[in-house]
Amino acid sequence: MTTTNEKRKIRYAVVGLGWFAQQAALPAFTSADNSELVALVSDDPIKREELSKQYGIEHTYSYEDYEECLTSGLIDAVYIALPNHLHCEYTVRAANQVIHVLCEKPMAVTEQECDAMNRAANDNGIKLMIAYRLHLEPANLQAIEIVKSHQIGEARLFNSVFSQQVEQGNIRLREITGGGTLYDIGIYCINAARYLFQDEPTEVFAVAATKGEQRFSEVEEMSSVILRFPNERLATFTCSFGAAKVSNYQVVGTKGDIRVESAYTWQGDIKHYLTIDGETQERTFESHDQLAAEFTYFSDCILQNRDPEPSGIEGLNDVHIIEALYQSIETGQSVPVKTFERDQHPTSAHTIERPATEEKPELIHAASPGGNS
Repeated sequence: MTTTNEKRKIRYAVVGLGWFAQQAALPAFTSADNSELVALVSDDPIKREELSKQYGIEHTYSYEDYEECLTSGLIDAVYIALPNHLHCEYTVRAANQVIHVLCEKPMAVTEQECDAMNRAANDNGIKLMIAYRLHLEPANLQAIEIVKSHQIGEARLFNSVFSQQVEQGNIRLREITGGGTLYDIGIYCINAARYLFQDEPTEVFAVAATKGEQRFSEVEEMSSVILRFPNERLATFTCSFGAAKVSNYQVVGTKGDIRVESAYTWQGDIKHYLTIDGETQERTFESHDQLAAEFTYFSDCILQNRDPEPSGIEGLNDVHIIEALYQSIETGQSVPVKTFERDQHPTSAHTIERPATEEKPELIHAASPGGNS
């Protein structure tokens, strides 16, 4: 995608300075030419002090001072990297001050919260984008084109495994903060099935399993899911917080299949294995800075007054599906879903590549769970 050469840069505050913000988001601004990091928001004074020095940021705020940040005149947009249960509040407050919002996924933890976020964005005329970085990532976008072009024939099924070990005490294992496998990593599998099929599921079924470890006292250890799509297509996946690190998906058609390894990663190479009529071709997509691409795209949407493709409706649809999946786990029954139609889908035209950063910042008061965000 061609991005603007406007001299103006969109000025960002990063809200929430956990491991992903520190490792992926803050360094990315050096490769996002139309974006500028100008403020940090955190309740940890050591994070504010150390990171402001590291990145030369003059303005830092506590959560209590968030409104002061929003009304300072210093920022145009916020990147919200807070725990899931805070996404709604901090998005709505920004929208009400006419500040654009790039919010990490999941958009929120309930449909009602997603509705409130979309309403605030619409009422205040701001851009709201949910941070589906893979909607700009070349390997995933090329997989979409392979499926759309019928190189593998008619796509019939999607299957995925996304697993990792999450240590006890990690916020992902707390129910009150919106943790759990489906909200945290299952959302990648749900979203991938939706963008690869370019469609919405009509019915869902799920089961959960937990072998009794203390770390899984509040959320499930793993979940397995079936999604029924129109034209009698099925998507299945299993996601786990208690298994070795795996991140892949496969789409199987009537003539062949496409398998993507390390499909959901935010750094490192991603590989395609395309098999047609028994012949397999391998392709490697080299690592690049996915967060820089995301900031570049969102800033361009603001500068050009375009609606971002991973919109609030995209975020709402995934949360609607996740809530239905937890309902299925509780009842043991399949659950019909009715999502909102979207007027945009990710395609290869959305591809943005920015050079991978070699920088690996030392984490300050943040422990990496060894996964994705």
